[in-house]
Amino acid sequence: MAFLVSGTLWASAQLADAWDSLGRKGKYSVQGSRVALVLSSPGVSATAAAALDGVSQALGFETCEKRVVPVQSFLEELRVFREQLDVRRAAVGCALVVLMAPSGQLRQPQLLVKELSHCGALQGRPKIFLLLLSSGLKSAREPAAFLAALGEICSQHPHWSLLQLLTELFCRVAEEAAGNTHCPVFRTSLRGSLCLGAMDPWRPESDPGPRAQYDLSGTRAALLLAVTQDRPGAQHDVAALRDLCQALGFKVTLRTDPSAQAFWEELVQFREKLDTHKEPVSCALVALMAHGGPQGQLLGADGREVQPELLVGELSCCRALRGCPKIFLLQACRGENRDPGVGPRALPWYWRWLRAPPVLPTHADVLQVHADFSGSSSSTPGSSGQADILTVYAAAEGCVAYRDEKGSDFVQTLVEVIRANAGGDLLELLTEVNRRVCELDVLGPDSEELRKACLEIRSSLRRGLRLKD
Repeated sequence: MAFLVSGTLWASAQLADAWDSLGRKGKYSVQGSRVALVLSSPGVSATAAAALDGVSQALGFETCEKRVVPVQSFLEELRVFREQLDVRRAAVGCALVVLMAPSGQLRQPQLLVKELSHCGALQGRPKIFLLLLSSGLKSAREPAAFLAALGEICSQHPHWSLLQLLTELFCRVAEEAAGNTHCPVFRTSLRGSLCLGAMDPWRPESDPGPRAQYDLSGTRAALLLAVTQDRPGAQHDVAALRDLCQALGFKVTLRTDPSAQAFWEELVQFREKLDTHKEPVSCALVALMAHGGPQGQLLGADGREVQPELLVGELSCCRALRGCPKIFLLQACRGENRDPGVGPRALPWYWRWLRAPPVLPTHADVLQVHADFSGSSSSTPGSSGQADILTVYAAAEGCVAYRDEKGSDFVQTLVEVIRANAGGDLLELLTEVNRRVCELDVLGPDSEELRKACLEIRSSLRRGLRLKD
């Protein structure tokens, strides 16, 4: 009996702690131990390993397991790591996983991310992945320099959020690699600000973050492409976004019910108009709203497909926007999966007594940093040669994006949050948008069970971005 009471009280404390993790000011408390796992292919140099030690120390990860294994064994090693976390009694506040391998060998990193997302000990906790890819096993100079710069920035600014630290890091990487095609990117589904420095996570901000800000004094242009037919509520999203963009000083171009070909043609015309604009252009925003295909394609009003990555790549070639922020908002399904979420399945009275955390989207609380030093180019958002791009997806990869007669939760929440604090850092505002979306329970038109939704935010921004002074 005593054992049962002890175990129940321990579980209650754990669940109450998780409940309070984002309880104040939208910040993770990161209470409990910070654990790290480093998986590297054979042949990674001691220089990179030493730089990694500096990063883990700067971020406060006191426990770090290092394993040198073939890339094919990464998934199994991560599975063992997850099982170890699930059986330990000590609370886990945050996990860091570092993967170092030759470019091209780590072909399905999302399987590794998914494995750790199933960890019960990390439910509601931030999970950080560093994916460092190089041109060969012996090529460790650039990954080592990247890690050394990250450790230095973390030590200099312990009160900055991790997203602010990464933005500053991307700026330094771009300056030091002038003429190189390398550009790191991060993908986040965090629901709150994550600060890993040794400080009270809920104290007032003493510093707004990176001092380098994008200059938005020039022309701001927005292009809204929306399929409204057979999409009830889409007209409310269009109106809300148009009004928001105009309030923020954007010159808005709106096209409804474009065909798949028209999606492409409108983007080309938009880019050409910016390239011939007589005055400096400082920022572009493109909203793409449509039904989505099973592989994340956009469906035009004619039912044909267009790849959103190609549209992003088209605007990245705009000469007038070189070095300027390019914002993409995608309100569309990215697959057919309907996420039931993860969380306790206790009886109602037991749930209330334990103060159990709410059910969370499966894909929430993950931050991935991708850095490919092989020098290859790609057209995917934020990849090599694709700097200064911010892409926000209304759904996680492979999942449904929800919308009803009042509009989509993503667009309506986005407009509400930005209107309330247009002068805030845009990445932090988007994190708040994701927090609110993740809290919602959605009842889809073809399901009688509640579902969850989660945004995915991809950024290769190299400066802070504030849409209003």
